[in-house]
This record gives sequence, structure tokens and C-alpha cells, in this order.
Amino acid sequence: MEITVIEGSPHINGASSALAKRFVEGATEAGHIVNVVEVARLNIGVCRACNACGTSGPCIQKDDMTDVRSKIMSSEVVVFVTPNYFCGMTAQLKTVIDRFYSFSSNLKTRGLRAVLITASADKADWTTDALRVQFDSMCRYLNMQDAGRVMAVGCGSAEAAHASRFMDEAYQLGKSL
Repeated sequence: MEITVIEGSPHINGASSALAKRFVEGATEAGHIVNVVEVARLNIGVCRACNACGTSGPCIQKDDMTDVRSKIMSSEVVVFVTPNYFCGMTAQLKTVIDRFYSFSSNLKTRGLRAVLITASADKADWTTDALRVQFDSMCRYLNMQDAGRVMAVGCGSAEAAHASRFMDEAYQLGKSL
């Protein structure tokens, strides 16, 4: 199975990245092909709402989203990885999701599975509520099946993530797909 991991953190070695790496280890050990896309390092413009794509593409923008789209469309599972920034996902990840508009008609018919991995410095579960709702709504709208989540609270640094139970959860989730 092919899996695309979309990392939305601007921190190269942060907590969410550590969790993503552990997920990838589990998925790779299970025999899956994993593509990791670090969107904070790519040139991806915001959706211009021009509607030239007609929701089935192509987008008129010629940037790195073309490659991201190709990876997603060849995958069976898409993993959304983000630190919890002020009770939500990073702008980098949200920009990619907004650009799904240009191929949302195609995504809806794929029946992809989706995974959410997030790291939050705060220990309170409620701080991830908005992320949960946004992920649930995106899955419902795009006809994606929720394949699992790692909601790593109290993990504001890679060190905190490594010392937590969430590293094993990420590994087991990757291995279980």
C-alpha cells in the first residue's frame, strides 16, 4: 500500500515530526511504501478561489502542489501531521488542504483513508478539539475514512514526545494499516 505523509510543521525536528518518523517506521516495517512531504519547505501558494479548476483541476498555479497532488492521488492513505498551533493546524498544512479544492471532485471518488497526527504542548485534551472537528469535517466532505489518530498532548518538544507513550501509538498506528 502507498501512504503519503504530509508534514505541516515548520520545525524540522519538532515533536510532530518525531511522531511522524515513528509512524513511518511502523508503516515501513509493515511493508508499505511511504512518501513524506514536508510542505513548509515547498513553494505552495494559497488557493486564489478563481475556480478555473472547476474542482477537478488542473490548478492554474504552477507550484509544488502539482507534485503533492500526484502523491496523494497515487496513495491509499494520507497522513496529516501538524503541531497544534493555537488550537488548530499550521498555516502550511491548511494551505495544502485549501488547495485540495482544485481536485476535490477526484478526491471524493477515491475513498482514501486519512490519519491525523498532532503534537500539542498543552496537556489539556480540549486544546485539540478544533483540530478534531476540522479533521472529521474534512474526512466527511472528501469521503475519506478516518484510519486513526495520535493526539499527543503534553508534547511541546521532540524530547517530550520521545518520553511519551505517543511515540509507540504512532508506531503501532503505522504498523496496523
